[in-house]
Amino acid sequence: MRVEAAKNSFLTKIILISTLGGLLFGYDTGVINGALPFMSGKDQLNLTSFTGGLVASSLLFGAALGAVFGGRLSDYNGRRKNIMLLSVVFFASTIGCALAPNVVVMIISRFLLGLAVGGASVTVPSYLAEVAPADRRGGIVTMNELMIVSGQLFAFVINAILGTAFGDTSHVWRYMLAIAALPALFLFIGMFRVPESPRWLVSKKRNDEALTVLAKISSKEKATEELAQIQATVNQEQEVKKAGFKDLATPWVRRIMFLGIGIAVVQQITGVNSIMYYGTQILKDAGFTTNAALIGNIANGVISVLATFVGIWLLGKVGRRPMLITGLTGTTAALLLIAIFSSTMHGSTALPYVVLALTVTFLAFQQGAISPVTWLMLSEIFPLRLRGLGMGLTVFFLWIVNFVIGLLFPVLLGSLGLSTTFYVFVILGVLAIMFVKIFLPETKGLSLEQLEQNFRNHGKNTGGLQESYSPKAASTD
Repeated sequence: MRVEAAKNSFLTKIILISTLGGLLFGYDTGVINGALPFMSGKDQLNLTSFTGGLVASSLLFGAALGAVFGGRLSDYNGRRKNIMLLSVVFFASTIGCALAPNVVVMIISRFLLGLAVGGASVTVPSYLAEVAPADRRGGIVTMNELMIVSGQLFAFVINAILGTAFGDTSHVWRYMLAIAALPALFLFIGMFRVPESPRWLVSKKRNDEALTVLAKISSKEKATEELAQIQATVNQEQEVKKAGFKDLATPWVRRIMFLGIGIAVVQQITGVNSIMYYGTQILKDAGFTTNAALIGNIANGVISVLATFVGIWLLGKVGRRPMLITGLTGTTAALLLIAIFSSTMHGSTALPYVVLALTVTFLAFQQGAISPVTWLMLSEIFPLRLRGLGMGLTVFFLWIVNFVIGLLFPVLLGSLGLSTTFYVFVILGVLAIMFVKIFLPETKGLSLEQLEQNFRNHGKNTGGLQESYSPKAASTD
């Protein structure tokens, strides 16, 4: 029992330390929500709608590049060393943001911070998946998603505390940003106390070191068995010729890429990050004071965390398509109601509370249905030889769409107003539902090999998409 407890304790330490990268991801994307109103003043950075959008979205453009190169760097340096490098970038760029004397320095620092966020978005889940025992992998990897939304909630709480207690302090936004330096420091120190990924060690022919790591996490028998499985997988991947851009000439490969990019775009055009980045501004435009908006925005963070638990549970119970369609219907309906009430109840004292209730409802559908399905389907649809190219391109598109929305949302809000801006997102939501209904197949209950075969056979002597993915062909999870 003591040995088992020690192994569990060691694994828990690995999870808690490495997922600080997810916490930083969440905090740094969420903290701008409350910091922007304070840094926008004439005696601060004097932001316009456009420069405010640049400050928020420059992180997202950096994240797009960080996600593309982060995976390659972790393949070269190792997951552990790469996370340590990312923690240094997190720390330095956080200090740069907190001390920024002008908009230019702020945008550059936020861009560098984005490189760390993007790198963490691909490296931390890979590290967790490769360290976790096979029978616990799913639950452990989802801990990173939980830490991301927890980081956003943490940012909203810190924003509310500092904004209400020290709102009269001219540079309160600098303290909001600077707090992220602490978990970055803890992540750097903590990574000295955790091992390298056993899978990466095997890929570098360091099998004895890999076995030592595995033996610290599970029994010697399981460790030996898992090492053999890792060796077999690594050998298989080395024999597989990786796909390149020339493979996009193949129709079924193009279709998978189209679906992957479509899934990534669908997740972003719901407008979720307009609420996560500008929730305080939305509530202010609805009628709340700055302090009330900061406090009310905490509800958005709380529901995101709770809905993530629900989403993880639902994945094993419900098909991917109905779950995604239900989520999109819910988010689009919530946005439509925000648009309608913002115009019909303009000036009403009840409007800010109605808008807050609807943003909470929106996030319940987004985090409980859309976001979990997005990442699961992206991990399912790409065959082994396409996975590197496919995930790289889709995650890049996801971050780029995120960047565009983050940049344009405050501009739309300033020029069109709250109601019309949300009508734009309602139209995008309807297009997203149509994409899922027309193009997206069901993947639940099918092995990765069955999925690849179905994609290859699509349109060949079948009745089309629905027959190719008929429920009869799928077993239950």
